[in-house]
Amino acid sequence: MSKTMTFRMMNREDIDQVLEVERQSFTLPWSREAFCNELDHNQYAVYLVIEDNGKVVGYCGSWIVLDESHITNIAILPEYRGQKLGEALLLKMIEISISKGVVRMTLEVRVSNEVAISLYEKLGFQKGGIRKGYYTDNYEDAYVMWVNFS
Repeated sequence: MSKTMTFRMMNREDIDQVLEVERQSFTLPWSREAFCNELDHNQYAVYLVIEDNGKVVGYCGSWIVLDESHITNIAILPEYRGQKLGEALLLKMIEISISKGVVRMTLEVRVSNEVAISLYEKLGFQKGGIRKGYYTDNYEDAYVMWVNFS
């Protein structure tokens, strides 16, 4: 990761750039309203961005409830992929989660997303089940993956 990359908590001023990351990453991108709701009203939400010289190039969201963290989404702009930024972002979210008392983390991932599955397994996540038809764009199944930190 280059020296110009920095992490920080997401704020409302980041939403336009985060929406661009969403549009370039997902077939069902979240809406502006969804991010506003997360930042303004969801007491469990924690959102990080990763910046390159002030440009948001990726973000990660989580809901931290009691001692569990549920990754809601993680994405990196296509032109920044392959530089281990997603891994760095997820490791930063794990660090923040553990500092808040989290002992386990979960996420869902498309069964076809081998790159993401490989990253999650590298970081200790294991497949714990399948959500049938989880993704509404094509009804693809999702693996539910878990990692325990204790």
